[in-house]
This record gives sequence, structure tokens and C-alpha cells, in this order.
Amino acid sequence: MIEATLKDTRGCISGLTAAAVNSTAGDRVRFVGMSLGITQRQAEEGIRRQEAELRQMMDLTPLYLGLLRADGSRLYANHTALDYFGMTLEQWRAPNAHIEFAHPEDRDYFLAVRNKKFLEGKSYEFEARLLRHDGEFRCFLFRMNPIRDEQGQIARWYATATDIEDRKQAEEGIKKENIVLREEIDKTSMFEEIVGVSAPLQSVLTDVSKVAPTDSTVLITGETGTGKELVARAIHKRSLRSARAFVSVNCAAIPSSLLASELFGHEKGAFTGATQRRQGRFELAEGGTLFLDEVGELPPEVQITLLRVLQEREFERVGSSRPIRTDVRVIAATNRDLEIAIAEKTFRSDLYYRLNVFPVLVPPLRERVEDIPLLVEYFLHRYAKRAGKRINKISKETLNIVESYDWPGNVRELQNVVERAVIVSESDALDIDERWLMGERTAAQFEVQPIQHIYRPRTRATQVEEKEAIEMALMECKGRVSGPFGAASQLGLPSSTLESKIRALKIDKRIFKLS
Repeated sequence: MIEATLKDTRGCISGLTAAAVNSTAGDRVRFVGMSLGITQRQAEEGIRRQEAELRQMMDLTPLYLGLLRADGSRLYANHTALDYFGMTLEQWRAPNAHIEFAHPEDRDYFLAVRNKKFLEGKSYEFEARLLRHDGEFRCFLFRMNPIRDEQGQIARWYATATDIEDRKQAEEGIKKENIVLREEIDKTSMFEEIVGVSAPLQSVLTDVSKVAPTDSTVLITGETGTGKELVARAIHKRSLRSARAFVSVNCAAIPSSLLASELFGHEKGAFTGATQRRQGRFELAEGGTLFLDEVGELPPEVQITLLRVLQEREFERVGSSRPIRTDVRVIAATNRDLEIAIAEKTFRSDLYYRLNVFPVLVPPLRERVEDIPLLVEYFLHRYAKRAGKRINKISKETLNIVESYDWPGNVRELQNVVERAVIVSESDALDIDERWLMGERTAAQFEVQPIQHIYRPRTRATQVEEKEAIEMALMECKGRVSGPFGAASQLGLPSSTLESKIRALKIDKRIFKLS
């Protein structure tokens, strides 16, 4: 800019001198030339003063600043940057000085990014660690911006570096805290909604932790209402398939004629009403976990197909002959005694062995008495919040009632009782009416609880006790099995399970209808 000004000024002077040859006022021309010379010197001094001010501003800024040529060679670095490295500007301009100060693990990346982006000629940013004069490496965020001339060519690169070491350390600390907090939450919540600290429950959770990372098939057994699906979800959550779908199927809730279509899908026109192709639950669970609840209720023809899926890892849609490969982990659950079902030939033994690779027995609530207060408090907070009530106390009498009751419906029954108590509550204390637990049952029925024997080693004595309890319930209910006043309701069993036990124990329901 200064050279252009000087050139223009010289041109003006030459022109004026030529004009002065024919002028009769020579002294006037000399005066004009002197004035132009003074103006040129003032312009040069002004530019130098502005450069000095700009350089002073750059040196005093707390940012790390640098100026590079178009080829990346270094021209200038402010005092903040030079003080960090503990070097002079001449030392900083030396070839490869910046590479020597980069962390050994970052050098290849540093060079690769720099070379690639310089060729692209676009603004970019990256992170790297640089060595400080005291021997400590700190992390910086670099921002590189090209400066172009009037023809659009890159003339300089303007570089800024921001120290982000403290931010990096803070992020790492937060990450570690989150890991610890997540582990603490998992430990406290006991696998989502599985609440309790009793030894039987801890044994179940230990088994879950062991089997979850594998792809093994799991068979979860236990009485109705014990939380078998929660255990299945906990296994899925802690497996390598946790990012994929968890698909649940209640085999007892689907009509037998539709169960095959529900599990494996069907083609258009496969049967009446099949107006279009439909994917089954196995396809929906691809890469994830399929939970088969009440697997003991599967009809024989579906058992055969399921066995093939477990063995061959393929199936066919209903109405199709084209095999479909599948990658699904199967977790099954039942409250039936499948060994009895095998004995009466209602469940295939080969399918049972395929499902029972890793058995998990969920204990009934009466074997987890120390967990009952925790569960009451857990359900209390949930339903009080939902109802918009402030109930923060549990009476001692209520705790005595819930701890002395045998809970044939297990956790599900306890959950329903607490919800009912919250609904009717008009104070800040939770009260449970003992009559809610008695229901239609007599004291004699409470003395004999066959359910507690269902999943223990089956001896002839326990089978006799179970048969007597079922016969007593049928007698009280006039032979009725299902419904709110049926024997299944009184015994805390699904009606289908009770029907199976009646057949296995060779009990004649008709004699109770006549009595």
C-alpha cells in the first residue's frame, strides 16, 4: 500500500514538473512539490503507527494468535503464544518447531489435518495437545482461517488457539461421575422396578447378571405375579442386544388358531381374513429379544415350529414355504410346572430342554418378607404422585398386616392393594384394611397354601397337599374354576394353570358341582 502511494505520488510530481517547464511561476511549482513530499511522509508514519498499535493489541490479548504464509510457513506469533512455549519469535519461525511441541500421540493427526485442510483452502478447526515451557501438555482448540487478496488467492492464514484443558478435565470428571452414579442407580433400583434386598432376590439378580451378556435361552419360572417379565427385561437391558427391540408375547392371551400367525407372521391369503402380508413377532424382534410369557400354554403345533426356530434359527410365515433366517434371543416364562405338563403329554420334552438352558426361579413374595416394606413404600410413592396426594407415612399396623399376609398373588397383589389404599386414603398416612386381604377366603384356606410347593422339589407328600388344597377350593366354589369366585382366583393361579393341574392330579371337577 505504501509503495503504491509512493508510485502515485511520484507520478503526480513528474506530471507537475513537466507542466512547470512552460510555466512562468517556477517558485509556485517548487512549493507544491514540497507539500506533496510532506504528505507522503505523514502517510507512511500513520501506517507505521497503526501497525504498531495493531501489533500491541495482538500481543496483549490473552488468546494465542499466529499468522502464517499461504504455504503454512510461520510469520508471526503474539507474546501470549511465545510465552507459553518459552521461545523467541525467531525460534518459533524455525521449520518443524510446531511439530516438536505437539504431543507424540497427536503428531500424525496434527500433520494429516493440517496438510489436508491447507489444500482445501477452507476454514477449519481441530484439537491437539501442545507442550508448555514447564513440561506440561495442555489441550488446545485450533481455528484456522484463510485471508484472501483481491484476486481471491490465499495470501495468509490467521490462526487462533484456545486452551481447553480445564474443560476437558471437567468433562472427564463428569463422565466418571456419571459412570459411578449410573452404577449406584442400578444397584439401588435393583434392575429397574425389581425392588428388594432379600437373599432370595439377590440370588436371582446374580443369575441375571451372569446370563445377560450371553445369548443363551432363559426359562424364568415362578408363581403368578412375582415379576417374571421384569426379570426378562432386566436380562435384555444388560445384554449386548439392549439397543434393539424387546418384544413381549403373552401366549395365553392369544387364541390358539392365531398364535402361529402372531409369532411367525403370514402371507396374504394364508387364511380367511389375511388380506395382506404381516410380519410376526420374531421378525419384529430381529437382533433383539423375544419374551414368550406363559409359554406353557403353547398348542402342540406351535411348539413344533418354535422348536425348529430354536434349533435351526429359521422359520416360515404361515402360508409360505420360503424360510426366513432369524437372529433373536428367546426368553420364556411360565407359572406352570412344565415337568408335569411333559408327563401328561401337553408339553414337548425336547422343547423344554431347548428353553431350559439357563433356568431362573423367581421366589414368591412370602419368601421375601424383608422386601415387603420396601415394595409398599415404592408403590406408595408411585400411586400417591399419580393421584396428586401427599402420603408419606405408613402406619405400624399396616406394616404388621402386610408382613403377616402370605400374598398368594405375590407382588402384583401387593401392588393392587397399595393402589386401592392410596385411592381411598384421606390423610397423610397409608392404611390397609385387613378385610381387603381376606376376600372370599376362609381361615381354613389360609392354613393350606399349595402354591408355595409348586416350585419346590416335588415329592409325593407335596403333591398330596397340593391336590387336597385344590379339591378344597373346588368344593368351596362348587366346582367353578374361573371367574372372580372361582377356585383359580382363590388359589391365586391363572385358570389355565389350574385346569392343567386338575388334569395332572386326576381331579374330577364334576363331583364338586354335584355336592
